[in-house]
Amino acid sequence: MKLVIIEGIGKKDTIKKYLGSGYQVMATGGHFRDLKKRDLSVDVENGYTPQYVISTDKKDVVKALKEAAAKAEAVLIATDPDREGEAIAYHLTYILGIDPAKAQRIEFNEITKRAINEALTKPRPIDMNLVYAQQTRRILDRLVGYKLSPVLSKKIKSGLSAGRVQSVTLKLVVEREREIQNFKPEEYWDFLAHLEKDKLKFRAALYYGPDGKRLKPNSEAQVQQIVTALNGAQYIAKDVKKSITKRHAPAPFTTSSMQQDAGAN
Repeated sequence: MKLVIIEGIGKKDTIKKYLGSGYQVMATGGHFRDLKKRDLSVDVENGYTPQYVISTDKKDVVKALKEAAAKAEAVLIATDPDREGEAIAYHLTYILGIDPAKAQRIEFNEITKRAINEALTKPRPIDMNLVYAQQTRRILDRLVGYKLSPVLSKKIKSGLSAGRVQSVTLKLVVEREREIQNFKPEEYWDFLAHLEKDKLKFRAALYYGPDGKRLKPNSEAQVQQIVTALNGAQYIAKDVKKSITKRHAPAPFTTSSMQQDAGAN
């Protein structure tokens, strides 16, 4: 009988039904081998080597998996098709004494008979690149969290913690705040002419100056110069373009938008 090892316990019965009587299906229930909980568990002096242990609540699961694998004709590892699943698959090869390069790793993205049967025809070895990717993230969690969290607890507030994700988020916030502080406001004016032809009133926006270049007034003095230059001018429509536009009522005030408008007036 072949042994198929998956992650989620809830999928076990369905997969067993699709595989038939020639297969035994067991589940790890997620990760079962990880870094120690109350220790850095990363040998910084020797290539950042992680120090893994079997989780206390998964020792019975590991024991059952070892016993079943010892009796099985073959072991097929069908953990989830992502970095975490690949890492779990690698840890399975470690506890079962299987060479990762010779492991029979199968993967499927849907729990259907077709997908599972197709996966059985395409076993592959463990993808160590995915394993290293997950392992690197886990090590970074420890290196950042264990070294930064005590500083936060001491300097800011007791019980605060930090990790890989929070640290990157903090960096983004700091960079954005620096952009705001370094922002140099530039004055600009919109120039509109209110015109009328055959009792039809409309607005025209000034885009180009006499030299044909885009005109962007950036001071009241420039606007006054334009007004003086256009005073009494004759306007000629060189082209007419008809289009349908939609205008929506402005969104109701939120606390933020109300404060912004109040601050601007």
